[in-house]
Amino acid sequence: MNSSGFVRAHTLVGRAALVPEIALHLASEITPIWQATESWLAERDMEPPFWAFAWPGGIATARMILDEPAHVAGLRVLDFAAGCGIAAIAAAKAGAALVEAAEIDPLATAAIALNAELNGVAVTALLEDVVGADCRWDVILAGDVCYEAPMTAHILPWLRGMARQGARVLLADPGRAYLPREGLRVVRVLEVPTTRELEDRERRVVTVAELV
Repeated sequence: MNSSGFVRAHTLVGRAALVPEIALHLASEITPIWQATESWLAERDMEPPFWAFAWPGGIATARMILDEPAHVAGLRVLDFAAGCGIAAIAAAKAGAALVEAAEIDPLATAAIALNAELNGVAVTALLEDVVGADCRWDVILAGDVCYEAPMTAHILPWLRGMARQGARVLLADPGRAYLPREGLRVVRVLEVPTTRELEDRERRVVTVAELV
């Protein structure tokens, strides 16, 4: 079974809280897909199936973009560490000129491609670590990326560099521990319903902020 087949076999088409406009291949419960992917991941040295869920940061970013298309309309957009690709799909729906969604997990890029097809939009799924790449985007969307110290240390200098080169970098964070405390300008705050299968509470307050 290839990556696309695996995604189809272990998900159902659903819609995330707050973003009914976007259909996604999602896990209906957390435990079965984690068990189903354990041997697959071990054989292929892949990441856990974060792509199978719509996380609060991505949901908040997508909702903001659909409500306020001017954030991306006519622009080149990167959805960084895109997961299921919900923010990328929202950007495409909102009229972005070009949308790329970067992930390091082949299952994630397969899910992004399937989700884009499901919604009838053009999103290019990039299977690569784009950290260190030259800036070719006008807007970079990054949701829920500051959850671990090593991850934050890896990505934040590059994201700040992108901002210095003229890209608008939007971080959507639901209160993760390693979010930087300085150099952020709040753009929007949303309350996002979540599930105790993924979070330690039923709602998360997500701040979408621009790196400045």
